[in-house]
Amino acid sequence: TVLMCRGKATQDFKGPDCRFVNFKKGEAVYVYYKLIGKSTELWAGSVGSDFGYFPKDLLEINHNYSSEELELPTDETDFVCF
Repeated sequence: TVLMCRGKATQDFKGPDCRFVNFKKGEAVYVYYKLIGKSTELWAGSVGSDFGYFPKDLLEINHNYSSEELELPTDETDFVCF
């Protein structure tokens, strides 16, 4: 897993289910994947010890770690809650 960038949440976010990571405005969010395909508006990353998806529009990028963008094609199995 490559850490791509770090950003700051521009507003609070509460995900619809367990696949999403919740955060509060101003929290640091670390981005690991940018999803392509059906979910281009979602990125995957972590806030503290929680990992999950979140809308990329809610992040203000303030530090890039990797110049390579890791884009993952998504399929239905990526979005299952256990």
